[in-house]
Amino acid sequence: MQSYWPEFLTVALVHLLAVASPGPDFAVMLRQALCQSRRNALLTAIGIGGGILVHVCYSLLGIGLLIQQSIMLFNVLKVLGALYLAWIAVQCLRARAGGVHVEQAPTGGQSGLAALRLGFLTNALNPKATLFFVSLFSVVISPGTPIALQAGYGIYMALATGLWFAMVAVFFTLPPIRRGFNRFGHWLDRLMGGVLMLLAGQLLLSTVSGSEPPSAPIPDKDR
Repeated sequence: MQSYWPEFLTVALVHLLAVASPGPDFAVMLRQALCQSRRNALLTAIGIGGGILVHVCYSLLGIGLLIQQSIMLFNVLKVLGALYLAWIAVQCLRARAGGVHVEQAPTGGQSGLAALRLGFLTNALNPKATLFFVSLFSVVISPGTPIALQAGYGIYMALATGLWFAMVAVFFTLPPIRRGFNRFGHWLDRLMGGVLMLLAGQLLLSTVSGSEPPSAPIPDKDR
């Protein structure tokens, strides 16, 4: 097992850089942390971590290669992801002044299930995450690595992702932080809506223009 430590460390480093980079997950998480209760923000973080397992499962089953080789399948995924981001963006853009309160009740504004589902679908329908995991499992992780160990990598990434966004949730739900955003919370909500709408538009534009197609498999790493 010691021979797989360098591979695991590479996976962990690449994943850390990916999860810390701004994207739909972070935008949604920031909005949840500032506009919802800490409980709901943490549930969204758990949902984002759970969404990672979707990408891991299809990568382990070899379905990732089908997505990688089929422009049509990848475009369908991009359209679904774009539409979902656009739907979230509309909810943000409809924010009104006074709609964000620091002292809201733990269950106020959004159900726990809705918060969990929001995080899960945001990550599961993110085509950028699809590209990342397809590349990770076809290039970084050796085909000779035992399936159980590859699954272990996936579980680690899901836990690490959930933990990262849980820390984001805890930080931005601190009373001093939230009070700082309280006066213009609805404007922040609208800003997040604009960011998500831009991301959705970028996905749709890349689909129409045919840019950013799935990368071709590397022969030596092809499963």
